[in-house]
Amino acid sequence: MSRPSLSSSSALPGDPPGGRRALTVWGIGVSVYFVAVIFRTSLGVAGLDAADRFHVSASALATFSILQLLVYAGMQIPVGLLVDRLGTKKVLTLGVVLFTAGQIGFALAPSYGMALASRALLGCGDAMTFISVLRLGTRWFPARRGPLIAQFAGLAGMAGNLVSTLVLARLLHGVGWTAAFAGSSVAGLVVLVLTLLFLKDHPDGHEPEPLPHQGAAYVRRQIAASWREPGTRLGLWVHFTTQFPAMVFLLLWGLPFLVEAQGLSRATAGDLLTLVVLSNMVVGLVYGQIVARHHAARLPLALGTVLATAAVWATTLIYPGEHAPMWLLIVLCAVLGACGPASMLGFDFARPANPPERQGTASGITNMGGFVASMTTLLAVGVLLDLTNDNYRIAFSAVFVLQALGLTQIFRLRARAARRERERLVASRVETVHVPA
Repeated sequence: MSRPSLSSSSALPGDPPGGRRALTVWGIGVSVYFVAVIFRTSLGVAGLDAADRFHVSASALATFSILQLLVYAGMQIPVGLLVDRLGTKKVLTLGVVLFTAGQIGFALAPSYGMALASRALLGCGDAMTFISVLRLGTRWFPARRGPLIAQFAGLAGMAGNLVSTLVLARLLHGVGWTAAFAGSSVAGLVVLVLTLLFLKDHPDGHEPEPLPHQGAAYVRRQIAASWREPGTRLGLWVHFTTQFPAMVFLLLWGLPFLVEAQGLSRATAGDLLTLVVLSNMVVGLVYGQIVARHHAARLPLALGTVLATAAVWATTLIYPGEHAPMWLLIVLCAVLGACGPASMLGFDFARPANPPERQGTASGITNMGGFVASMTTLLAVGVLLDLTNDNYRIAFSAVFVLQALGLTQIFRLRARAARRERERLVASRVETVHVPA
């Protein structure tokens, strides 16, 4: 069996053609997301430095990431509406301007308050990238490539995470805080130029029908119609339950956990964080191929990832010794690498549940899930560390509470979402049969 590719010409009537032009344009959008993730995860390798620089406690340090994710999550539905209304290019351009300004501000911030404001600005710009890239993919590639395109977009994000882990961390300790963060912001200026010069919302001949301006009524209808679909809600809860363990680990608490609780050097801890990213990239390719060929594998993959993550975290936290052995930490980081690809499966539930004119809104709702869970867990871990005198075993137990909540909602919605998806599939086939040649 041949492997599916992004440039395949196999498509349904009316589908975008794909091809090299699509890869080029989509690649520019992905490069914006790549840079946004570098900026987003830059605090993950600078957490201990930030605590020293701004003289803050664990919970105050967590506020950096919590505020950034709060802005990100709160922007998802507005961004989805903006993408549906204005198109990808305008939203991505604004996003680049905001997250680059946030990164520069963070580099130059003289105080904790200014640094917080900069991370909020960064989160606002970052929020505009991923949904825009997903929408760009649906406009330029055939629908059957959706799962693979989404996983490749996630792969680009993990590559950005890898850059922050390997490059920015070394730059930070080599040239210092201001030079490292200000220097990295040059990447934002580069992708801004590429976006302005070369990005295009859709291929020629595939222009979407213009939507009349309907003000607040349009907004309410878009959100309500997307939320009524069980597939949208199931996608949100799949994203909620799968993404946050790795996000919390990479974004802030992984390095302190490995250094302070497990007694590792910063270099060894950095290698383990890199393993999470590399595992994510490999698993993303595997999950994308599986779902592209076997649509029914979405839920088993998501549930299997959640259960594996819970099992390895539990084993690590209850291990009867002062430190978990290295082999167990390696297994933990490898399994955490599956969380990102599993979270992408949430979009594979929301996408077929909504027509093209609601894709941005539905993706925004779905994308809120994991970031709300991450924000909640970041705060819970920080507060528990302060209350328990840095007891990481107790603090990281918050992971299981969020996983239990998410699994409950997934099992509640899965049958309704599957039934609705089958109904839409039958209806679309009947509609295709009756379309005159």
